[in-house]
Amino acid sequence: MAENTELVAEATETSYTTESAPAKPVRSRGNLTQNGAGTGRRKEAVARVRLLPGTGKITVNDRAFEDYFPNKLHQQLITDPFTVLELQGAYDVIARIDGGGIAGQAGALRLGISRALNEIDTDNNRATLKKAGFLSRDSRVIERKKAGLKKARKASQFSKR
Repeated sequence: MAENTELVAEATETSYTTESAPAKPVRSRGNLTQNGAGTGRRKEAVARVRLLPGTGKITVNDRAFEDYFPNKLHQQLITDPFTVLELQGAYDVIARIDGGGIAGQAGALRLGISRALNEIDTDNNRATLKKAGFLSRDSRVIERKKAGLKKARKASQFSKR
């Protein structure tokens, strides 16, 4: 009989509820009043980025973010560093981008933003950005054309006779 009461007591201790788990504690960010700058490169594109404390407005070559990058995929790619660090709307971005195409420019801008965020608060931001792969430069560039070939690797069709 004593064993049954112990089992009942254990069962009541581990009761289940329909409430959601408590939210994870938010770590202290310190003050978000520091400026930052970073340079990002991807393919032939170079992005020089400045971060200023603000409302989350992004300006690229004196144009609105949505006008310069109308593709939603590129917009998401660029804002990923803020999303990962949970800093949406904390900083205004001013960027100058030269060279390359749209995809290369988007990648360069993401790297520039990540480097600037890393510069602002290395202790809190670096590990998260590095784990997400945002601090690594994508070094893939177009392969050069070789002599005797039509393109970098394309050759004319081989004929035996």
